[in-house]
Amino acid sequence: MTLKLASLTWDASEPLRLARFWAAALDWEIFDETGDKVRLMPTDGTGFTFDFAPGAGKKTGRNRIHLDLSSRSAEDQHATVTRLTRLGASEIDIGQGPDAPHVVLADPDGNEFCVLEPGNNFVTYASRAGSLTCDGSRAVGCFWSQALGWPLIWDQDEETAIRAPDGARQFITWGPPLAPKQGGNRLHLDVALPPDGDQEAEAERLLSLGAKRIGIGQGEVPWLMMADPDDNEFRVLTSR
Repeated sequence: MTLKLASLTWDASEPLRLARFWAAALDWEIFDETGDKVRLMPTDGTGFTFDFAPGAGKKTGRNRIHLDLSSRSAEDQHATVTRLTRLGASEIDIGQGPDAPHVVLADPDGNEFCVLEPGNNFVTYASRAGSLTCDGSRAVGCFWSQALGWPLIWDQDEETAIRAPDGARQFITWGPPLAPKQGGNRLHLDVALPPDGDQEAEAERLLSLGAKRIGIGQGEVPWLMMADPDDNEFRVLTSR
């Protein structure tokens, strides 16, 4: 059974406001606005959506997942940073130093992201959203490689990277340091079963790979809440 990466889900203080920022930043479309939840659909071939839901508490510490945006030239990088700050992002210092080739920004909800220098080998240039970059252990990179069926294309010095088998979409990377958990992650992955998938059988497979079941008071819902080997929450959805 192969799981599909269905979405990157954001807990937001104001879901629609944050969705509008990222729609403008990436030139994606607001596809669904149901109640207080909002979904962005990619317009560039990205294989997963961005879903925004209420529930973000006070931000404590750096997010374990952040976006790295790609740039094709130094001029493109500068123009991108200028445009995003006009949309509501702000430049921040997380210790990157004045000589860092990338620019670190925060979106209107305080979520960190980077605009990378051109020529980075671990981003796609088919989309402005070049990669999902995660603080994490080697074990969690290996877990997600097996969970999604994406090959491990980098495994060195405690850093790992995976990419969909078509080789044309975003990378997901992991590397130290891994900060202690301080409540639930503001960004998490959602994965979906194939049309003929058995949710309980898939849960058992993920457990055998190192995941665990968790409860967050979700009640009766059609999805399963689990955590990967680094205690990052993720949901196993029915077919999507």
